[in-house]
Amino acid sequence: MSWQARLALSYHREAEKTVLRHEHDGPLRIFKSLYPEGESICHNVIVHPPGGIVGGDTLDIRVSVGAGAHALISTPGATRFYRSDDEPGTQAVHLQLADSARLEWLPLESLAYPGCRAVNRLEMELQGAAELIGWDILGLGLPSAGQPFNEGSFRQHIEWPGIWREQALIDGRDHRLLDSPVGLDGQRCMGTLWLASGQALEPARKERMLEAVRAVLDSGDRSATGARVAASCPNPQLLVVRGVAPLVEPLMQVMQLAWRELRRAAWGLSGDSPRIWQV
Repeated sequence: MSWQARLALSYHREAEKTVLRHEHDGPLRIFKSLYPEGESICHNVIVHPPGGIVGGDTLDIRVSVGAGAHALISTPGATRFYRSDDEPGTQAVHLQLADSARLEWLPLESLAYPGCRAVNRLEMELQGAAELIGWDILGLGLPSAGQPFNEGSFRQHIEWPGIWREQALIDGRDHRLLDSPVGLDGQRCMGTLWLASGQALEPARKERMLEAVRAVLDSGDRSATGARVAASCPNPQLLVVRGVAPLVEPLMQVMQLAWRELRRAAWGLSGDSPRIWQV
């Protein structure tokens, strides 16, 4: 039996507090709102009780952030796309930000199990001075358990209409893509972190953010973990950090460091990790 689940999160600013209203249908839930940084920033954790996505499952997550509100959303564990025989398992996320809203979309990694048929879509809309820090991190197979991603497919789609679109189809039998130096070069984890602005970033501010993030990425010995990362600004409204690594853990560690520094450089906020990441 397949699961069809829907979760709608709507954040609003009431006086100095960001308040959440939510609706759900099917096995998607939200933990209670937390305010570890004060009432202006609302932290939430999305929970999917079945624990994974199989063929025919659809998770539909919609997030709306009103003017002046600030939300941070994460998950308690990886999103697992399990083996599917025919129909794909789908996760669709839509993020909508009003003018001057802020959102941090920080789910833990997605894991593509061998034999999965997965579709992972994320679309975003930003108005005016809205800003969004988000990431998408994918691990192919279970290398530590000796289960390589040698069959199945993972279809990835990230879109900001009219500004940014990334699409990928990763086939477990496509050795040219998975192993070639012009492909993934044997790496089995990849990730993208971004800061998106509804309007063009002021050039000096953009350069400060880019320099701050690059300084963090250049610090430490990345060769010891195998993580390869780089940051760029492909257009005036977007800063992007991309990375690959042999395993999820080293890339997630680097992405968390980049998120902390980007949060500080962009918004003057501390980079204390959400408590759920420590569990």
